[in-house]
Amino acid sequence: MTDALKRLSDEGVAIWLDDLSRKRITSGNLAELIDQQHVVGVTTNPSIFQKAISHGDGYEQQLTDLAVRKVTVEEAVRMITTADVRDAADILRPVFDATGGQDGRVSIEVDPRLAHNTPATIAEAKQLAWLVDRPNTLIKIPATRAGLPAITEVIGKGISVNVTLIFSLQRYREVMDAYLAGLEKAKAAGLDLSKIQSVASFFVSRVDTEIDKRLDALGTPEAKEARGKAAVANARLAYEAFEEVFSSDRWAALDKAQANKQRPLWASTGVKDPAYKDTLYVDELVAPGTVNTMPEATLDATADHGGITGDTVRGRYEQARAELAAVEKLGISYDEVVQLLEDEGVEKFEASWNDLLKSTEAELERLAPSEG
Repeated sequence: MTDALKRLSDEGVAIWLDDLSRKRITSGNLAELIDQQHVVGVTTNPSIFQKAISHGDGYEQQLTDLAVRKVTVEEAVRMITTADVRDAADILRPVFDATGGQDGRVSIEVDPRLAHNTPATIAEAKQLAWLVDRPNTLIKIPATRAGLPAITEVIGKGISVNVTLIFSLQRYREVMDAYLAGLEKAKAAGLDLSKIQSVASFFVSRVDTEIDKRLDALGTPEAKEARGKAAVANARLAYEAFEEVFSSDRWAALDKAQANKQRPLWASTGVKDPAYKDTLYVDELVAPGTVNTMPEATLDATADHGGITGDTVRGRYEQARAELAAVEKLGISYDEVVQLLEDEGVEKFEASWNDLLKSTEAELERLAPSEG
């Protein structure tokens, strides 16, 4: 079952699971995926927690305790989510130790309502790192305009970061710049750079979803021909930018100080269009030093019939440029699409967070002891 996943790992792609719930932790399922499916990390986001807590079991006792204590709904949500992340981090700790801190990581996101507020994002990242209190945590900060200085500040304090919601190549370069600036701050403060890790979560499937929708509206043979190519092309060009930045003189000085490269992480790799192979965003994005975080359905599909044939990124940059140029030529603006996706990404996470607050509040009210 796991041959394709092993081949993927052997090619230098770290396999992370894009999901977490208490049941996954307590049932032994997460430990099993680590043991049998080459999973070496976990990512979470507000949508994942919203789904886990509103539909999952295993939270009743903690919710009851929180209700008795009459904590606020915001505090309850943080207590519940950080407990899951802490437990998952403990399960992944042997992987963290075995890989020198590179993998065995669990990500937890700052409150998405703070995405456009730099000081609040910094404060929340520090608070989350303190609350979870595990060395193998990554604090997720969205790559909004306000998120960039927060990334620099948080990395500068020695906190490892997963930069999320990256759609555009320009923004990705700004993210790498923010990371390097953070490392330079940390170095100036005398911190051990070898202990700081970061990944840059470059979103894949949503790019095809949005661009394909526009291509379908055009309905021409050229538009049909361009379908399903933009997302992979975009990600491949991101890897080209990664290679460029992490072979620069600026990086060399940090490398000498034992800093770690910020790995590209392919996010949103579940295929949304049934016309495409369900392992498309795994098979076509194989490159050394990357992470692919997969929903369980994609993980299972890759294990079953993934087509891992070696590096499918390097050497394909000209083709990727041509594919994005073909979309532009049809009148679809790349800049407009990626900005829309960033805005929508923040809005979706905010909506999930608000739903999570609402469903948690309802549970707290249901379990609250009757007065008297």
